[in-house]
Amino acid sequence: MFTNVVDMTTGVNVREDDVADTRDTGSTNTGSGAERISDAEHAVMEVLWERSPLTAAEVCETVCDARGWSMPTVKTLLSRLVGKGAVATQPDGRRFLYTPVLAREAYVGGESKRLVQRLFGGRAAPLFAHLAESEALSDDDIAEIERLLKELKQ
Repeated sequence: MFTNVVDMTTGVNVREDDVADTRDTGSTNTGSGAERISDAEHAVMEVLWERSPLTAAEVCETVCDARGWSMPTVKTLLSRLVGKGAVATQPDGRRFLYTPVLAREAYVGGESKRLVQRLFGGRAAPLFAHLAESEALSDDDIAEIERLLKELKQ
């Protein structure tokens, strides 16, 4: 169940659960200098990282049905991403093409550091200990971590 809210900057109805985490962005960032992006904005970014440039309609074709969004919701999210400097626009006739400015690797790196800082005091070892204790690591995960650690030691 969700509640519709009106985005005061655009007048567009948006699902509250899709935008709730955009209200408390403050001055925190992804580590790349840009404002943090919400979960809903992240879904749009994933589409653009997969293939770009895209129009709002093309983004909507990919995410609207799965998320229960409409075209105005996608346009609102794209507008926010442009405002945050994560996405650039290019005019294409009467429409705009959207391209990510924020690289996926930079975003993942910033969010990973933020998670480790916030939950584990900036140390990765307690994160791995937690994952191991909760049996969240498969044998393949452990082998890959061992391989990465071996590479780091060299």
